[in-house]
Amino acid sequence: MFRDSAIVAYRNLLTILRVPTLLVTATVQPLMFVFLFAYIFGASLGGGQYREFLLAGIFAQTVAFNAAFTTVGLAGDLQKGIIDRMRTLPMSRMAVLMGRTLSDLVVNVLSVAVMAGCGYVVGWRINGGIADAALAFGVILLFAFAMSWVGALTGLLSPNVEVAQSAGLIWLFPLSFVSSAFISAETLPGPLRTIAAWNPITAVAAAGRKLFENGAPPSFTPATGWAAEHCVEYAIMCSVAILLVAAPLALLRYRKVASH
Repeated sequence: MFRDSAIVAYRNLLTILRVPTLLVTATVQPLMFVFLFAYIFGASLGGGQYREFLLAGIFAQTVAFNAAFTTVGLAGDLQKGIIDRMRTLPMSRMAVLMGRTLSDLVVNVLSVAVMAGCGYVVGWRINGGIADAALAFGVILLFAFAMSWVGALTGLLSPNVEVAQSAGLIWLFPLSFVSSAFISAETLPGPLRTIAAWNPITAVAAAGRKLFENGAPPSFTPATGWAAEHCVEYAIMCSVAILLVAAPLALLRYRKVASH
């Protein structure tokens, strides 16, 4: 299975090289968010200190949005009949999904690297140790891998590429903005504050800030509660839980659509 997965991942990465606009989307969109929030909204939210606070949220939001690559990629393969061709080959069925999510993990690594470089330009710094920084990036990429499986399930449930493109955004936008990715969740009204406190994106962003040692502006009310106090552990738990649910469901759905 591992060899088959690597071959499928290589095939997907070659597709990105041949259609470079896909790579541009993965890198330009997060850069737009960095500059938009850092300079247009950042001046009124805390200036330089807000820019340090912001980057971990941008990391979490971007890798969540990058699940759309998995969604659209699988929906496109289904629509073009590529999945049917792979089904006739003597290869593991799991390899098709694993190869897709692994190739998109590579894209996420590139996106995070580009954002980190851009973050240094706008004033973001890693104030913690090397081990903590490595753990922070590991938590972010684990979340990226988990979200790719959600994207895979969405793509396999979508009847065509057009539906797949919009299906991901319907739930990703509220998930990313009802969180502490860009603001203090304590400012949200009651029910939204509770949702934001337990939102996986909040956990990943908070874990990044804790491990990078990026403080919030003085005007931001500190988050309280178990999820905030154990944000690193909770972020890892969320990613593992998403994987345990989304991966088997995606595989079951793949078996169903591949048997038609």
